[in-house]
Amino acid sequence: MGDTSSVRTETRMPDLNPTTMICMRAEIVSVGTELLLGQIVDTNAPMMGQMLAELGVQHTHRQTVGDNLERLVDALRLALSRSDMVITIGGLGPTMDDITRDGVAGALGVELVTNDRLQIHLQEIFASRRLSWVESQNRQAMVPTCGEPIDNPHGTAPGLVCRKDGKLVFCLPGPKNEFVPMARGPVREEILRLAGTRVFHSRVVRVCGIGEAKVEDLLKDMMSSENPTVAPYAKLAEVHLRVTSSAESIHAAEAKIAPVVSEIQNRLGWHAYGFDEDSLEKVVLDRMRGKYSLAVAESCSGGGLGARITGVPGSSDVFAGGWITYSNEFKTQELGVDRAVLETHGAVSEECARAMAERARSQSGADFALSITGIAGPGGGSEDKPVGLVYIGLAGPTGTTVEEHRFRGGRDAVQGRSVQNALVLLLRTLVKGDQ
Repeated sequence: MGDTSSVRTETRMPDLNPTTMICMRAEIVSVGTELLLGQIVDTNAPMMGQMLAELGVQHTHRQTVGDNLERLVDALRLALSRSDMVITIGGLGPTMDDITRDGVAGALGVELVTNDRLQIHLQEIFASRRLSWVESQNRQAMVPTCGEPIDNPHGTAPGLVCRKDGKLVFCLPGPKNEFVPMARGPVREEILRLAGTRVFHSRVVRVCGIGEAKVEDLLKDMMSSENPTVAPYAKLAEVHLRVTSSAESIHAAEAKIAPVVSEIQNRLGWHAYGFDEDSLEKVVLDRMRGKYSLAVAESCSGGGLGARITGVPGSSDVFAGGWITYSNEFKTQELGVDRAVLETHGAVSEECARAMAERARSQSGADFALSITGIAGPGGGSEDKPVGLVYIGLAGPTGTTVEEHRFRGGRDAVQGRSVQNALVLLLRTLVKGDQ
């Protein structure tokens, strides 16, 4: 077989006309039976999807295909029929079930040929590592006639980039330590080049204490705009709004985004609590710093609230400490909850949450104290007190508030929502106190 291209430390991508590729549509195809069987979790495709969004590429479909050549060729042909760019992940190794290069060649209707210089390069890698050369390694030197290799300094399997009939196919290795540098390096650079001189810039508005449907109702007209775009993403007990603009520069994009973000704040009020990497616990602590102190008393959340708070650098300026009072005995002995409250109303009750918050505040000397008590499941529920029933208390300078919640989901979800809503209650109280 002949030499189709050379191996370079800096991979030259095939020339494409940037003016024809500004509005690219992309599709990701993950390859591997282990993904379908759930033996490993595909974290590469979500990362690639995020990168495409950052670059302003429309990511419209995503497929996962097992190690079957016929099905892979069908999947790739479908992807090529509806997308300008296809990105495959995995299946570039030397074994017989590494079929991505074969599938790409079949879908594009071209032959696979041995790249002589790539073969020599691979042999040199094995020799330098004192590894025995196996003939099957030659598969990694096979390249579709319309493609060329992308250098992989972190592994033996090179990536591939192929172009035919106005379509672009990137083939990236599956191991994360090889995938991430290639995706964030040469592949990202090429997509940026194809996008021309325009940049895509985003800001994230973080929203709490209000559901996704209500957010959409309040911002319905803004979500239909094209530049900037406003896209909601549901997270655990909060909503993130990504505001993205395309412009000639970062400065110009930010100028378009700023009035949209300001209008979101006007419409959502305190619910729009932060931006970009702000966490709810950090925003709460920043509001309290220099003015208030905080303590916690937890039951069903098992220390999750304290962990969220102490995960913020400098939290000791605000956070006094807390109690994890899982058993009734510990609630009475260590926190001082009146035994009569537990005997009359039970540990999962408004009265217990109130007592826990007030005792935590008085014992710690803090200005505010949060309490959480409930049934996280999967067992322990009853008809009167089902799994997911949680009471959250907040004791402060002006009195004590207790909220009842009925959360859905598994144990982790109930615990996570309990902690999140405790922080929301505290933030809402602080905001009202500042008004």
